[in-house]
Amino acid sequence: MKIAKRIASAVVVAGAALMAQGAMAADISNPDVALDLSSGGDIFGHLFTGNNAANTFAERYTFTLSEGSSIFADTFSSSGNAKNGLDILGLSLFNDDGLVLKGTQLSTGKTDQWELTSGPLAAGNYFLLVSGTVLSKAAGAYTGSATVTAVPEPATYGMLLGGLGLVGAVAARRRKSQDAA
Repeated sequence: MKIAKRIASAVVVAGAALMAQGAMAADISNPDVALDLSSGGDIFGHLFTGNNAANTFAERYTFTLSEGSSIFADTFSSSGNAKNGLDILGLSLFNDDGLVLKGTQLSTGKTDQWELTSGPLAAGNYFLLVSGTVLSKAAGAYTGSATVTAVPEPATYGMLLGGLGLVGAVAARRRKSQDAA
């Protein structure tokens, strides 16, 4: 009798484990999307149709940077209440070596908003990773934007300061010649 109970309990535990596998959330991510930052920026996003409650996503937006560029990116998702729509869980920047920078969550609940700002980055291939969970069977969406700016070389700052010095010297010389007259 004890052996039969042990076998029955083992079957129940195994069945529960198999049922739990079936209840796991599905990954509904889009394939990688290439961003075109050649004109300074691009927008991205995803519309999730209904019947995706509890499913997860981790979407990659790829791009290439030239030497000394910096990037600003943000994502935004709004829903009628905290139980509908999406829960954006992260915005991160990666390169071929791995994680470069994690974004900052600005708000969560009815509105999920994340932003990411980098300093100068080396030339190379990068991607933004937007991850989250669909909260309800209703449709939900997020949008985002990425802008890239060139960071001036230190020599550029030196030339700027030199030019300002020359303008100041010319102005002082004019003022001195007007005072003398």
